[in-house]
Amino acid sequence: MIILYLGLLLGGVGLFVLSYAAQFRLAALLRRRHPQQWRIIAEPEHGKASAWRTWIRLQHALRSPALPAMGDATLNGWRRLWLYSPWLGWLCWLAALTMRLLLR
Repeated sequence: MIILYLGLLLGGVGLFVLSYAAQFRLAALLRRRHPQQWRIIAEPEHGKASAWRTWIRLQHALRSPALPAMGDATLNGWRRLWLYSPWLGWLCWLAALTMRLLLR
């Protein structure tokens, strides 16, 4: 049981890290394959560009229907990974918590 418990905890951490890494992979793919769309994300209309503003604008782009509309299967796959891996990570952690509470 301890193996399953630790596996769930590590699986949850791994899924959260995967979600974080998917953002960077999506940004790299957008920069390389779709530079005009990346320019819309990276360059703000007003003010100075910063890493924080670019990250916020990337979050908005990831949540919008614009990326699936581009028709790039690789981008859509990484977007799905970014979207669903935190949910699965929480599910793993909640399952580990349930195991801990029920198997005392």
